[in-house]
Amino acid sequence: MAPIPPGIRLLVSFNRDQWYRALTFILTFLLYTSFHLSRKPISIVKSELHKNCSSVSELATIASSSSSSSDSQQPSLPSLHTDMDCSWKPFDKNNYKQLLGAMDYSFLCAYAVGMYLSGIIGERLPIRLYLTVGMLTSGLFTCLFGLGYVYNIHSLGFYIFVQVANGLVQTTGWPSVVTCIGNWFGKGRRGLIMGLWNSHTSVGNILGSLIAGYWVSSNWGLSFIVPGLIIAAMGVVCFLFLIEHPNDLKSMYAQNSSPGKSQVRTKNWNGVNGHAEVYLQYKNSKTQAYYYYEDSVQNRKSYDTELLLPRDSVCVPVQPVVVVKSESEPSAISFIGALRIPAIIEFSLCLLFAKLVSYTFLFWLPLYITKAAHLDAKKAGDLSTLFDVGGIVGGILAGVISDKLGKRATTCAVMLLLAAPTLYGFSMISEFGQGPTIGMLLVCGGLVNGPYALITTAVSADLGTHKSLKGNARALSTVTAIIDGTGSVGAALGPLLAGLLSAGGWDQVFYMLMTADFLALVLLLRLVTKELSSTKSRPISTVELKEH
Repeated sequence: MAPIPPGIRLLVSFNRDQWYRALTFILTFLLYTSFHLSRKPISIVKSELHKNCSSVSELATIASSSSSSSDSQQPSLPSLHTDMDCSWKPFDKNNYKQLLGAMDYSFLCAYAVGMYLSGIIGERLPIRLYLTVGMLTSGLFTCLFGLGYVYNIHSLGFYIFVQVANGLVQTTGWPSVVTCIGNWFGKGRRGLIMGLWNSHTSVGNILGSLIAGYWVSSNWGLSFIVPGLIIAAMGVVCFLFLIEHPNDLKSMYAQNSSPGKSQVRTKNWNGVNGHAEVYLQYKNSKTQAYYYYEDSVQNRKSYDTELLLPRDSVCVPVQPVVVVKSESEPSAISFIGALRIPAIIEFSLCLLFAKLVSYTFLFWLPLYITKAAHLDAKKAGDLSTLFDVGGIVGGILAGVISDKLGKRATTCAVMLLLAAPTLYGFSMISEFGQGPTIGMLLVCGGLVNGPYALITTAVSADLGTHKSLKGNARALSTVTAIIDGTGSVGAALGPLLAGLLSAGGWDQVFYMLMTADFLALVLLLRLVTKELSSTKSRPISTVELKEH
């Protein structure tokens, strides 16, 4: 007999539940990767839009000066050329930064408002269907933005409408995937698992940058259409394969193993303990037995699926089984009830400022690199992915360290403390070539995205299963939505402020980012003090998700 290949041995070493956990981990990872993949193109296209305008204006100025010195009768031709070939309208004016900032703000503001509602709605609807509809509609609106290029649409109102609609439907993603991953994974190494899983944010940003950058110089409409088709396709995958909770599988296998058309042997006794009839049923090839009794007075029936008796047993007295109906599922928590959970307000406000910094980089970093390092749109987009590479490492490190120390707030505070001077260093070094810029991008990405990743994943899961909830796991979606919704307010403000402040110089933008970083740190000081004074090193919550 030939030996079993080692790969097969590895596959069969995992049980069914472990395979389904792996499927849920990978599937939710890919689902939210597609969400971020579809958000990234706008930041890549920005620099291309401005580059066209500025380059044509510079050429027009040179042509104007040369023509005026040689022939004073042709000053109007460069002006006509500029009006015809300048950047994509309506973003071809001097206030293009404000207009692009307004588009970012419209998406993120709608996302922030919708997030508070999304968690509450998500707890009351099937997660799989809710997420599927959200992904399909998000793909539709992402493609619509790209069709603006195809059909030569220059209405600012059209692009803002698409951004607002897309922001609303994308709120279906985060509460849904966090709830699913929380249902499948318990306490064990939550920070590490969530840190690895949360790298989908950076992976999505990297893929979105590369896909959008491939077409940005030739046809920026495809920079939106292709990601839109990807997220829509992933919505179909979600509908076909996402398992919301391990209990869903248990019910499916219970139905498959329930008595069907198989023959059942029955024994009965009369007049046992005053009851008219008692039946004992055996399933073929099973030791598990089923019986029921019928009360002659009240005509009630009761069933027991765990009566283990020998197949050929003699008559035994069977006592009536009193079936106590289990309590109904806990009701979804209210918004005000969720706010009463200890530490949720501090972490939510901290995330507001942490996400402000992260999303300012997300939406404005490629344009900043274009100006500071004098690179074209594609190279700047590719270089900006290093910030997300650093974010992957930072998120994993934050999870591992917080697991080891059992101090979530302290871990976030230390990274925020180190991030502020690093941001200042990046603003100084980024003008000295690609080498120093690459190094600072990696470091900034890790320190900025580390606390952001930890709060939105492990901390949210901790608070969503806090002891004050008395085991009500249905609160996880609402708690996640409150934390991420508050953070999304900062995500909306950051790019808007960056658009306004960048007109006076990029230094003002970095001062704003450092201030936000400092405020995020201040908001965690009470929790840090409490953790450091505690005699036990443990996570915030003492009631964890049940291991499945």
